[in-house]
Amino acid sequence: MSSLEELITKAQTLQAEGHTPGQISDELGLSMETVTWLLTQPKGVEAPKDVHIDWTAVSGHGALLNDMAMMMLRCFLYFAREGRGGGRPVAEQPDTVVGIEQSGSPLATLIAAEEGFNLAVYLPAKHSRSEAPTGSLSGNFSAVAGRRCVVVDDVVTTGQTLTEAVRFLRRHGATPLAVWVLFDKRGIREVEGVPVHALFTVSRLE
Repeated sequence: MSSLEELITKAQTLQAEGHTPGQISDELGLSMETVTWLLTQPKGVEAPKDVHIDWTAVSGHGALLNDMAMMMLRCFLYFAREGRGGGRPVAEQPDTVVGIEQSGSPLATLIAAEEGFNLAVYLPAKHSRSEAPTGSLSGNFSAVAGRRCVVVDDVVTTGQTLTEAVRFLRRHGATPLAVWVLFDKRGIREVEGVPVHALFTVSRLE
């Protein structure tokens, strides 16, 4: 079975299990456009150009996942706090980590535990099943009003979810200081003026 066939099977299996296209997009680290193609495969339409990142060899093991979270934290300490490597120093220090549900939440939890930060969880609009989907914060975790926040996710696919999260935080009285991600597929330096720190940037050579 080819890698494309495997992705089609995975997408169809997740859909059969009740996942929304947005959740499938997060699960597979693919754009919504790509997920739509995987689920429908319209005749005569080529698959969108995308990059699939499979990091389950790490994400499926607690100790290795913790190592990745600590790498994200150290990257921030090195670049953002001290302004090294071309990064901008951050005048204010964060007190809250906002994990993007679902893959960003475990990373955010580990970082919050290490630094003693508050933990908030953001639920993207694309996960909503309502007719007018909107993003929201989980009520089971920290509020964000008056907080200085770092947003944590695993993969930047289009940047739409991160833009949505940053705008949400500002509307609810929080100050987003930085975005931390493992993999950036777009080479995004900032979101709504908030610097993005990625451990790895993935580029497609055309």
